[in-house]
Amino acid sequence: MVSNKRLAGRLARRLVLMVPPLLVIAALVAFWWWLVVKTESPIFPTPWQVVTGALELARDGTLWEHIGASLFRVGTGFLLAMVVAIPLGLWMGWVSGAYVTLNPIFQMLRPISPIAWIPLAILWFGVGDVSPIFLIFIASVFPMIVQTTSGVHTIERRYLRAAANFGVSRAVLFRRVVIPAVLPQIIVGMRIGLGVAWLVVVAAEMIALHSGLGYMIMDSRNAGNRYDLVIAGMIIIGLIGLLLDGATRLLERLKTVRWRYVR
Repeated sequence: MVSNKRLAGRLARRLVLMVPPLLVIAALVAFWWWLVVKTESPIFPTPWQVVTGALELARDGTLWEHIGASLFRVGTGFLLAMVVAIPLGLWMGWVSGAYVTLNPIFQMLRPISPIAWIPLAILWFGVGDVSPIFLIFIASVFPMIVQTTSGVHTIERRYLRAAANFGVSRAVLFRRVVIPAVLPQIIVGMRIGLGVAWLVVVAAEMIALHSGLGYMIMDSRNAGNRYDLVIAGMIIIGLIGLLLDGATRLLERLKTVRWRYVR
């Protein structure tokens, strides 16, 4: 009975927290609708036209194909970035020689926009799925490397020295202390990397063949000025990005990432 009351209380608090953003969204949609009607714009769509355009694509299955293609490319590029970035970041944070050698290179490559890699991606991989996956990999790998390395460096060194004084080997220390302590930073890096990866999906899919939300936006603009589908694609990208970020934040609630040693 008590647990049910607590659950009901938590749900009520969450619903209360959702009211302000929903009111803001409703106000923005109302202003958008009023502005289009007031200006009698022949091109820019009303919210209802955006909804009907999205439903049109959803009914014939085209929308789901585009969403699936984008999620596949972002998921593949992001997973490849995780496989590379997390071990490399742990190594750079743990071995000073690796950090001194590789950090300047990554700090030089990190500020380069993923869009600037498009010509090289086409040259190396051609026009197809591999090029967008490469761009998404580039977009997400550097934030995760930097965040993971920073997580290792912020572990309180006194605890590491204390473990060493008790005869704990470096392998056991790394496995039982360093990795669990750096997990929160790894998750932050994953959130940043995934956000950046999803952010560049439109630019990445400009060089895709015939699918993806980015392709849908560009094709809708070029083939008949379907701005209702352009806006629908933008909104869908935003909603999926919100869901992906929420899913990543759930990892922060795991018991294994609720502790760490920090300065």
